[in-house]
Amino acid sequence: MVNNLIKNSRNLLFRRQSNILSAAVVLMIMVLASRILGFIRNRLLAGSFFFPGSEWQLDVYFAAFRIPDMLFQLLVMGALSAAFIPIFSRLLDSNTKKAWGLASTAINTGFLVFLFLSLVIFIWTPQFCGLIAPNFSFRELSLMVSLTRLMLLAQMFFIVSSFLSGIIQSHQRFLIPALAPIAYNLGIILGIIFLTPYVGIYGPTIGVVLGAFLHFVIQLPLLFHLGFKYQPVLLFKDAFVKKMFKLMLPQTFNLAVLQFPPSAVVFIATSLTAGSLSIFNFAQQLNDLPIGLFGLTIGQAALPVLSVEANRDIRQFEKTLTACLRQILYLALPFSVLFLVLRIPIVRLAFGAKTFPWEATLATGKVLALFSISIFAQATTQILIRAFYAFHNTKTPFFISIAYVFVYVALAFWLTFGLKMEIFGLALAVSISSIFQMVCLVIFLQKKIPFVRKPSFYIPVGKIFLTTFLTGLALWFPMKFIDSFVLDTTKTINLLFLTIITTMCGLGVYLFFSYIFKLDELGKFLQLIRRFGAWKEVLSSSEEVFDGTQTTSSSLSGEV
Repeated sequence: MVNNLIKNSRNLLFRRQSNILSAAVVLMIMVLASRILGFIRNRLLAGSFFFPGSEWQLDVYFAAFRIPDMLFQLLVMGALSAAFIPIFSRLLDSNTKKAWGLASTAINTGFLVFLFLSLVIFIWTPQFCGLIAPNFSFRELSLMVSLTRLMLLAQMFFIVSSFLSGIIQSHQRFLIPALAPIAYNLGIILGIIFLTPYVGIYGPTIGVVLGAFLHFVIQLPLLFHLGFKYQPVLLFKDAFVKKMFKLMLPQTFNLAVLQFPPSAVVFIATSLTAGSLSIFNFAQQLNDLPIGLFGLTIGQAALPVLSVEANRDIRQFEKTLTACLRQILYLALPFSVLFLVLRIPIVRLAFGAKTFPWEATLATGKVLALFSISIFAQATTQILIRAFYAFHNTKTPFFISIAYVFVYVALAFWLTFGLKMEIFGLALAVSISSIFQMVCLVIFLQKKIPFVRKPSFYIPVGKIFLTTFLTGLALWFPMKFIDSFVLDTTKTINLLFLTIITTMCGLGVYLFFSYIFKLDELGKFLQLIRRFGAWKEVLSSSEEVFDGTQTTSSSLSGEV
């Protein structure tokens, strides 16, 4: 019996997968599991450090991620998404030996460049940290320097591990790479639980290193099963290697531009009241749940289909794109009103009703409410950008990204310091700039495919927004009534009942009006629920060629 269990588990993890919708569900399941662990991780962090006099340590901890994470984004994500995976996948079908040579060259090059840059960063860490967080005190800056240097060790594992994920995905196996971020979060949780009582904020930082190691090692068995043979080579003269580096440069430049917003967040938040950066990150983690769960996963699963249809059947391309956009809106918009109405109960449940101070709870709830305004824009942007990629158009999204960064940074400084909105100005800047980016993408995509002005798009979308508004009312009234007259929500169990009952009321209204308005997305939603229930069958039949920008990204920032 034990042998059969081991054999079946091994077959499930190593199996080649083959269905688009199922692939999206696989990603959703893994993203959800990873985000749940992320909430547990941050709840433990809040409980351990978010008390009067020590919240500054948590700010330093989050700020210390910025420089190593930037290094990861520039070295790895550009190479994976734009260059390595497409070329490696093509070589696998024609010349396996060259494919392994390309993989070894990519890993070796990334590792050697990382060693050089990490040495530079290690030597001049105080200067780099001073640029990122100039308003930190000497004590805060000293701690940030120590944590940043320690996190560079985790980055070493991530650099290699991310290329391993690309190799495995190119073989159309996606479960193990999707499990790797779960292992990463488990490492941090272990560090918090077992090391924090002895070494303080160094506990979760050591947990980051442990999590990165687990992220790496969990992929090795499948990698060797696929036949990978590491070669200590640098095949710079190989034509395919040259092409990989050529494709990598534009995407790396694009990612360099996109490093300004998160750097601006650290720069601005660390100049505000102690705990501001932590509050921003906690609220952003909640905000990222529907975006990662629906926007990224559907966008990834749709890209290969859109790429084929862009060359063969433009009408079918438009049909697929609008269907995906409507489905993302249908799934993401309820979270907007849910976060807006139930922001305080959600924050208290996510980060601790007793250990998280009331002032911090209110502030996190307000930031989350401001984020919720643009959840629909942040989610739909994921597929709009991929629609341009399907046409092999990377320039338009790049220039829109530049405009987005400019708008975001300008608004962030003006709202935070000019209008003195503090951390709430930073959150509002996120929403305004995200809606601006989405609108720009739609305007330029309209020149290629005029889908927005067609009744088949704007009528269903209008019904979805109306249904969402009615759902918001259905959430607010029972929440106020139960909170005021029925339950004592100072107790966690009552708070949980309030959230569940109110959410079920809202969900019932959402599904009811979806049926009344005859929204096609209702049927797809029910189909999605059935697939979640049949997860074993889903895992055994899913296949997708993703674009490399994983929803379960191994970004060091911890929001995986």
